[in-house]
Amino acid sequence: MIPARYAASRFPAKLMQDLSGKPVILRTYEAAIGTKLFDEVYVVTDSDVIFDAITNAGGQALMSQKEHDCGSDRIAEAVTDMEVDIIVNVQGDEPFTDRESLASVLEVFKNDTEKEIDLASLMVRITDEEEINNPNTVKVIVDNRNFALYFSRSVIPYPRNKEIESVYYKHKGIYAFRKSALMAFQRLPMLPLEAIEKIEAIRYLEYGKKIKMVETTVSGIEIDTPEDLKRAQQAWK
Repeated sequence: MIPARYAASRFPAKLMQDLSGKPVILRTYEAAIGTKLFDEVYVVTDSDVIFDAITNAGGQALMSQKEHDCGSDRIAEAVTDMEVDIIVNVQGDEPFTDRESLASVLEVFKNDTEKEIDLASLMVRITDEEEINNPNTVKVIVDNRNFALYFSRSVIPYPRNKEIESVYYKHKGIYAFRKSALMAFQRLPMLPLEAIEKIEAIRYLEYGKKIKMVETTVSGIEIDTPEDLKRAQQAWK
């Protein structure tokens, strides 16, 4: 499922921007299809423009009937009556989505015999100071089993002790959910930490859910700003 909201706050209409001859959202849809990991791939949107861009290209799209605070809520509405076990949320602004990373996220559920994991997501190590300090880059810290402890737009961990090497991970906006966890999510009201940070994954942590983080070396380019789009256009070439 690819949630696709037209009116992004930082970069309105970013999903319909041109990326080497096709809209960003169509590039992302084609990347998800190209992994050949999924039984079905849908774009879930509140926009006729995005809906038409996908369906006119032969893709599958669903219109979201409600206003939603985040992509997980939008997807939950779409899958309510679907008979599925695992749902993967690929962000619409991730046209460089790759098979290896998605396969590694799905793999954690095969080994989760106790069904301890509610959802899984990706993280990539970052070393660039500007990226580490950029509030548009969501950072994540994990425990010794790679379960998420917290997500933040701030620098975490804070390097107070300069003698210890600080390791930083960026959260990549790809989630794999058990359907039960996703349906529970939409019934849970937003709490202060999520509201302050504007990071939907925090809602799961605030309600005691377990998020398994999987490290990947594939960073890709998330298109949050016009500058990101320029980098993506250059990389695509």
